Amino acid sequence: MSEKIPPEYKYCPYCATPLETRYIEGRERAYCPRCGFIHYRNPLPSVGIIAHRDGKFLLIKRGREPQKGVWAPPSGFIEEGEDPEETAIRELEEETGMKGEVEELLGVYRNNSKVYGDVLVITYLVKITGGSLRAGDDAEEAKLFRYEDLPPIPFRCFTESLKKARKILEGRNEQ
Repeated sequence: MSEKIPPEYKYCPYCATPLETRYIEGRERAYCPRCGFIHYRNPLPSVGIIAHRDGKFLLIKRGREPQKGVWAPPSGFIEEGEDPEETAIRELEEETGMKGEVEELLGVYRNNSKVYGDVLVITYLVKITGGSLRAGDDAEEAKLFRYEDLPPIPFRCFTESLKKARKILEGRNEQ
């Protein structure tokens, strides 16, 4: 049950001393006895885009694992030096050809991926403002769906975010 030193960190990345496993801050971690480097294993930061237009939500058919071939909202990893909201707009355009505007934060979720390990997913409600719908990077297909017609989506972070988005948009229509 103890965490092993990952192969990429058998030696300290700063001083090349062999790492040891020590109990630090409540967990076993890779530690350098010479310079004090601690290897913190953090989740990969990503975004999920709940994009909407005319009462419909935009989904892609995933072109890569995990869950290749299933429908899900556009999503992607935050690049170094990029804000999460910038990532959302970039990924929306890369995967669907659509342009958008972030309206609000829907939630922050943890997802354990067989492919990427621990992933932190920040989901945003995004209003589609233009573009030309097409399947782009990481997508086999892109399509708008009414909430009632959404296909099964295997990721809890997206199903919960879609429910929240629906409530928000319905609330706007009641005013």
